[in-house]
Amino acid sequence: MRVEAVLPFWLDRPDEEALDIAQSARDVGLGALWVGEMVTYDAFALATAIGHRVPGLALRLGPLAVGVRSPVTLALGISSVAALTGTAVDIALGASSPMIVAGWHDREWAQPAARVSETIDCLRSLFAGERSDYDGGQVRTHGFRLRRPRPETRIAVGAFGPAITRVAARHADEVVLNLVPPQRVAQVRAIIDREAANAGRTPPALTVWVPAAYQPGAAALRQLAAQLAVYLAPPGYGEMFCELGYGELVQRARAGAGRRELADRIPADLLDQICLAGTTEHIAAGLRAYHEAGADCVAVVPCTAEDPGGRAILTAVTEARA
Repeated sequence: MRVEAVLPFWLDRPDEEALDIAQSARDVGLGALWVGEMVTYDAFALATAIGHRVPGLALRLGPLAVGVRSPVTLALGISSVAALTGTAVDIALGASSPMIVAGWHDREWAQPAARVSETIDCLRSLFAGERSDYDGGQVRTHGFRLRRPRPETRIAVGAFGPAITRVAARHADEVVLNLVPPQRVAQVRAIIDREAANAGRTPPALTVWVPAAYQPGAAALRQLAAQLAVYLAPPGYGEMFCELGYGELVQRARAGAGRRELADRIPADLLDQICLAGTTEHIAAGLRAYHEAGADCVAVVPCTAEDPGGRAILTAVTEARA
């Protein structure tokens, strides 16, 4: 099983810590770093800075919202980072949420599964060096060609909800899950395998993002709970938390409860289900559980409230894997 790292976007930590986490990931021997995007840095700019500061660390950008960037913009971004840093760069796509696509960016939130599927089709041809000539229901592009094709670039999809999961299984190289317990991984693994078989293709790899903390104290647990609170309301995440038995929390979040209030109400057993927090032995058991459930890769989101730069937890994860 692969173990990789994910840049967290903790709201209570300095933005520049992203570079320290990247350095820690490389120092402990992790081969790849996932670089997402929230309210701090542009993902392509940050990835370029990391590529220069921490050479030799493969980068996986995203999931990036397909409703915000066109296939041409995404292809240019990936090609730029790869050319300017000389490192391996892959991309992950996602539907995101109405708040981000429509609210933040003033873009239409419509048929996200179709848009993900069409964006993958466009990117395949653009990465192969072909000139764009695509008329889909959601995506249209004509006449663009990359000067630096990237045929080796892998395309992952952040999957939440049945429609996006079907698209990912049938079209992506990798499926990404976030904040899920091992039993949910097993359910999605079965769906992916079935959908891929129906499409006559090899099932894509399955990666799960898991928040993690080494022997956490009160501040670390608070950080984990505060970040989880952000995900209670969005589509897909809320439904999953309801299935896990936390429907009241989801209702409060969707009714407008603040992040601090929600964090105070998140019970320890919910954190236990979707985080790796404890000793090296406890973390090793969690990694095994995800692997046995069908995950090909666990990408660790390091808690840094008590561990600046995430060095202790990334070291513990590396030792646990061994």
